[in-house]
Amino acid sequence: MANGFFNVPKALNEAIKTYAPNTTERAAVLKQYKEYYTNFTDIPFYIGSEEIRTENTRTISPPHDHKHAIGKYHLAEKKHVSEAISNTLEARDSWANLPWEQRAAIFLKAADLIAGPYRAKINAATMLAQSKTIHQAEIDAACEFIDFLRFNVEFMSEIYQQQPESGDGIWNRVEYRPLEGFIYAITPFNFTAIAGNLPASAAMMGNVVLWKPSDSQIFSAKVIIDIFKEAGLPDGVINIVYGDPIMITETALSSPDFAGLHFTGSTFVFKELWKQIGNNIHTYKTYPKIVGETGGKDFIIAHSSAFPKQVATAITRGAFEFQGQKCSAASRVYLPKSSANEIIALVKKDIASFNKPGSPEDMSNFITAVIHEQSFDKLVTYIEQAKKDTNAEIIAGGNYDKSIGYFIEPTVIITTDPKYTTMETELFGPIVTIYIYEDKDWSKTLKLVDSTSEYALTGAVIAKERYAINEATIALQNSAGNFYINDKPTGAVVGQQPFGGARASGTNDKAGSAQNLLRWVSPRLIKEVFVSPEDYRYPFLG
Repeated sequence: MANGFFNVPKALNEAIKTYAPNTTERAAVLKQYKEYYTNFTDIPFYIGSEEIRTENTRTISPPHDHKHAIGKYHLAEKKHVSEAISNTLEARDSWANLPWEQRAAIFLKAADLIAGPYRAKINAATMLAQSKTIHQAEIDAACEFIDFLRFNVEFMSEIYQQQPESGDGIWNRVEYRPLEGFIYAITPFNFTAIAGNLPASAAMMGNVVLWKPSDSQIFSAKVIIDIFKEAGLPDGVINIVYGDPIMITETALSSPDFAGLHFTGSTFVFKELWKQIGNNIHTYKTYPKIVGETGGKDFIIAHSSAFPKQVATAITRGAFEFQGQKCSAASRVYLPKSSANEIIALVKKDIASFNKPGSPEDMSNFITAVIHEQSFDKLVTYIEQAKKDTNAEIIAGGNYDKSIGYFIEPTVIITTDPKYTTMETELFGPIVTIYIYEDKDWSKTLKLVDSTSEYALTGAVIAKERYAINEATIALQNSAGNFYINDKPTGAVVGQQPFGGARASGTNDKAGSAQNLLRWVSPRLIKEVFVSPEDYRYPFLG
């Protein structure tokens, strides 16, 4: 029982380490990378205190070295998923009734473990199995994950402090109960921090969670589970299973105790899940909360007043970091005719300075591999089509090779059709398409940007002229949940830029903010009267 109103440690964004040559962090992560690469990791799934291994396994290989096996994971059967759900429900009462500061301490400890003894492990796992450069791994798996945990604890304490007014002789108070049932968390391959945050944010608010990570992120998910266990997370609070996503999802969503979905992934899958939940609505004990962050067709629009070098850098970083496999990655660009040639020349110069795509172990590489063969093959289809189409031209990149790793060169397409397929379709790879507009058509082009895509996740305007910035901010108010002025449309920082989009990009519940945590509680108002009335008559009765 709590005996005080507790102030949590002030949340500060984790400092990003440089990994420059001869630094201790560079040596540590490379040593851990080699250890993971050399050894073979056997990854069970987790139900309560049990590590479960089955005869049905799949091999894990680095995307940049797909013939080399670094581990295997075990696939759950339907009976295991049902057991995992039952186990979370058994753990629920104890966890939900644990004082909030005790829950907070677990996740604060997890943050410190990531910042310290697990930093090289979680970064190396992300580099190896998700093919991220050390910088991309550091800002994701280490820093962003740490920030999620620390800031969410602070947000949790702020939520609990939000209390109603009380009148004479009355005490009104609100308790923020966890949802009644379990949360189903489905997480993506591209951000280790998101994979950890989706189950952790719900659990922090007193919920129990069934977690299904992406098959392509299981290697670093194992490190996350190790961290949570060392931090003292009780058994059964977060159970993790791998296997057939349709079977796992049908089992989870058919349970009467399903209380919420925390999802990051494709728009199509999210819509299908929403439909499935709707079809099952009469099954559930309560109305499930549905939170999803999905796809994007994110834009950069440059005004004629923009500095060309700034536009070029925004394109290069925004489109090609992590091979364009960020839901926020810049994939459609609108350039004014007056400066387009200069900007494009600068982008081509940047690309020419890259090494050929290779392993993240070589820290001179800016580009590595796309996540798997299916992604590679899809991207190649669009590249080859652009080579054939008369209204498109590849002016940089366009080459690819999957003999060793799933390597695709950073590719720039110029199109004369603003509705060309790669201007509208989410590709999730290192391909960016540019459309050049007449300077006088600035206002018309803003309308084009707004109407071209079904998505509304991120976007950026780059301009020096303030009237142009203001016009774009108004015209594109529904086009992006995260809108950037004079910057690339990627790199949201927890506590500074809460992340999420609308339209087909999701429910815009802003990960990295108190808004998201509020989705995982069911408030109960308690009104207490100190001296209760003993006569039903009101004064107006005389």
